[in-house]
Amino acid sequence: MTDIKELLLSRIRDVADYPEPGVMFKDITPLLADPAAFTALTDALAEIAERTGATKVVGLEARGFILGAPVAVRAGLGFIPVRKAGKLPGATLAQTYDLEYGSAEIEVHAEDLSAHDRVLIVDDVLATGGTAEAAIQLIRRAGAEVSGLAVLMELGFLAGRPRLEPALDGAPLEALLVV
Repeated sequence: MTDIKELLLSRIRDVADYPEPGVMFKDITPLLADPAAFTALTDALAEIAERTGATKVVGLEARGFILGAPVAVRAGLGFIPVRKAGKLPGATLAQTYDLEYGSAEIEVHAEDLSAHDRVLIVDDVLATGGTAEAAIQLIRRAGAEVSGLAVLMELGFLAGRPRLEPALDGAPLEALLVV
C-alpha cells in the first residue's frame, strides 16, 4: 500500500491560498490526468467496494462522480449519483445538512436504491464530514444499508472521522491518504 500512497501523493498538487487566503487546496486533477495513478486509485477503491460487500456505489457531487463511476464499473456494480438539490428530474429523496454558514441539500432518486442494496459511498476528500453524513442519512432513508465510506484523502485536522463514525454505525471509513 505504501507504493500506491506514494504514487497518489506524488500526483496531488498543493495550491496555496485557494479558494481563499490561508487555505491549502489539494488539487487531484494531475492524478486524474495520469492513467497509471487514476487506474491505481480506481483499483484500490474497487477493492474496498468488493471487501465491504457493496451492491451499489454512491458518488457525491461532483468529484465523487469522477471517482465513483469507474469504481462501480471496475467492481461490476451500479452507480448512483447523489446530487445537489434541484439537479435530478423526477421523484427524489432530499436531505438537508448544515454548513459553516447556512445549509445545503442533496438528493437521490429514491427508486435507485432498495432494501437489498449495500452502498459504498465514494468521494475525493473527507473534510468536516457534513456531506457524507447527509448521504448516509439519505441512503438509509431510501431503505438501503451503508456498507462503508471510501475516500481518496482525509483531511484529519478537520475531524470528519469522529463526526462520521457514529453515523456509520460500524461500517468502515477508509481513506487511502490522510493529510
